Amino acid sequence: MNRYICIHGHFYQPPRENPWLNEVEVQESAHPFHDWNERIDDECYARNSASRILDHEGTIVDIVNNYSRISYNFGPTLLEWMAKKAPDTYKAILDADKESQAQYSGHGSALAQVYNHMIMPLANERDMHTQVIWGIYDFKKRFGRDPEGMWLSETAANSPTLEVLAEHGIKFTILSPYQAKRVRKIGTKEWHNASGGKIDSRKPYLCNLPSGKSIAIFFYDAPVSQGIAFEGLLSNGDKFAERLTSCYSSHSKDPQLVHIATDGETYGHHHRFGEMALSYALNHIEQEKLAQRTVYGEYLVKHPPQHEIEIVENSSWSCVHGVERWRSNCGCNTGAHPEWNQEWRGPLREAFDWLRDQLAPLYETEMLKLADDPWGLRNKYIEVIMDRSEENVLEFINFNTKIESDKAQQIRFLNLLEMQYHTMLMYTSCGWFFDEVTGIETMQDIFYAARALQLAHELSGQDFETNFIAILEKAKSNVEEEENAGVAYRKVVKTTMLDLLRVGAHYAISSLFAKYPEELDLYSYKATSKQYKRLEAGRQRMAIGKATIRSKITWEEAEVTFAVLHLGDHQLYGGVRQFVSPEAFQALEQEMTSSFDKGSVSEVIMQLDKHFESHNYSFWHLFKDDQRKILDQVLANTMQGIENDFKQVYDNNYPLMLAMKNFGLQLPRPLQLTIEYVVNSRMQNVFIDVELDVDELLKLHAEVQRMGIKLETESINFYATQRVDSLMRELEQEPENQELMQLIIELLSALENSPLEPDYWHAQNIAFRMKQTVYKEHEVRCELNDPTSLNWCKQFQTLYDSLNLKA
Repeated sequence: MNRYICIHGHFYQPPRENPWLNEVEVQESAHPFHDWNERIDDECYARNSASRILDHEGTIVDIVNNYSRISYNFGPTLLEWMAKKAPDTYKAILDADKESQAQYSGHGSALAQVYNHMIMPLANERDMHTQVIWGIYDFKKRFGRDPEGMWLSETAANSPTLEVLAEHGIKFTILSPYQAKRVRKIGTKEWHNASGGKIDSRKPYLCNLPSGKSIAIFFYDAPVSQGIAFEGLLSNGDKFAERLTSCYSSHSKDPQLVHIATDGETYGHHHRFGEMALSYALNHIEQEKLAQRTVYGEYLVKHPPQHEIEIVENSSWSCVHGVERWRSNCGCNTGAHPEWNQEWRGPLREAFDWLRDQLAPLYETEMLKLADDPWGLRNKYIEVIMDRSEENVLEFINFNTKIESDKAQQIRFLNLLEMQYHTMLMYTSCGWFFDEVTGIETMQDIFYAARALQLAHELSGQDFETNFIAILEKAKSNVEEEENAGVAYRKVVKTTMLDLLRVGAHYAISSLFAKYPEELDLYSYKATSKQYKRLEAGRQRMAIGKATIRSKITWEEAEVTFAVLHLGDHQLYGGVRQFVSPEAFQALEQEMTSSFDKGSVSEVIMQLDKHFESHNYSFWHLFKDDQRKILDQVLANTMQGIENDFKQVYDNNYPLMLAMKNFGLQLPRPLQLTIEYVVNSRMQNVFIDVELDVDELLKLHAEVQRMGIKLETESINFYATQRVDSLMRELEQEPENQELMQLIIELLSALENSPLEPDYWHAQNIAFRMKQTVYKEHEVRCELNDPTSLNWCKQFQTLYDSLNLKA
């Protein structure tokens, strides 16, 4: 067969970690999930690791790992998050690459990516090399092999970029057909115009570079790739397959590769069930022998380029103006706010370039005092970024420097490299892609710049921040009250920045709401308690103590003294300072304790001001996740009281409300709100309570119908999904527990006849696995007429059917 098919997914999310905590904090807009990474994993990344193939009746007939059937790349920073927070998805992605090698002549599905999605043509040469070196190292560490291809951020390319790829052994990359300039058959002299997307995308091309090196380029099929986003191709798997296979030339006998490239999030996040359309289309093409699946590495070996290409310099797939979207008001934007402009893009890049060029000589000068090759060390720093264990970091220091056991020098060494790490992260392309300079993606890049500024100040004592903010002030916001990026820096970034004292404040405040161990991990910091005293008087609580706060990233540490007072609700007052002496700590403890014991709140606050001067902290200085946890605790009693009041009104007035409903009369709004609140609350509690009561669920369903109640379906579906998943995980651990299996069947039956629509994706995966393992073991015994196995198989089949799975 000379017809080949390859679908490439570029899976990427901008890094979202707080630069000081190295952790993604809670994002309310992603509710009911913790953050957008978690939400998109649920909607897309995980779904593609176990995608459903349906029959024409809509029943699941197979579950497949799409990643082993397509070509894909994942952003290294996204994989770093996934390894910690979504390990099952992460493992499925790595396993898919190994599985694909068996299918594609030893060539894996996975490609590498430049490290943090930097726009390479706008980077200096040194940063280009670091991006590629880090991307390759990250890939090898995760996938256990050398990458053959590398994805360029936004497919942004020029000759220097391709030179760097080729220098580091990358064999090919993928570009838009609109990035082709001219083409000729290898061995001939005459060039032909290929601009405007006129290149034949069904073959690979060789790009010979000025240095004498070369790299292969695949130009994806743009019309089909765009059709996925704008023509609804993913709404129907047959339609998708038909569009793909219509791209072959019926007149050519030469090998033809039809291939497309889109954001991987298209399959499930941007288009719900898009992953199922993908798996169905590939399955259909394979079953009907319409084309042969392949990946770029395999095709390149089997069918080397016969034509030579020159590219359009400084071009990309998402900006018709080249790479202007990442440095000017070129007109490219999301379209969400047509009245806005993006004049801010130029000053933002100017600010970052200025900062990079200011910090480079500082880094080089200071690092030369500790090691011989500053920029070579930066390239190798990925070894630490991927493994921050103290043993690995110490080995890295000892191997690359002569610092040995000098603690101060070790800290300086790590601070210098972290400063450079954040000057790389601040160039993440998403900062320029969207419409507004104070948007979350742009501010994330500015946060990285702020961390680099903070480290530079600690290392040199110089004030780089003032000039940086002055340049940012030229980046005008489209939102009148935001003014400009300089104002946003002062208002948002400065108030978010952390130092060891603020981490100590977090530890102190949090200690009032939980029993803390002597040692506690606080994201990228570690707190070790030295002394701790806690006092309570009614709702008022106070803690006084001493602790060591240490950064697990840079190894900086400080011994701090703290005192914190809680008056109830969110009213918190606290102070933290460097530990001075045992005598000073004793005086603090005695004075604060005396004032608290007298019940004099004003005196306690005066003592805080006296002992901690300007280093005062409140509830708002807590990290976001802990703010949320503590608010939940503070609100718990209040909400319980409100709920009891609602229940009392409901119970006292239920006969009247029922009578009014029966007579077709509309309930007064307070009573309607009451009944909806109580029923929604009870239904949510059914799925949260330790003992699952299916009968109660059925009664509540009847009540919903009887009283015409509007359910809070999003939150209740979320809790119902979690409960079904939990029960199925329990069943997978105890497959012979038929009582548990029956409970799940009854729950599924109750949910089927309700207005709820839980997501059974995880539950289906578990049942599918059990069908391949435990069920087959029982089937063997069923052939021997074992009554226990016969009953088990029958019951499991009922469960299987209830989850819309087909034998």
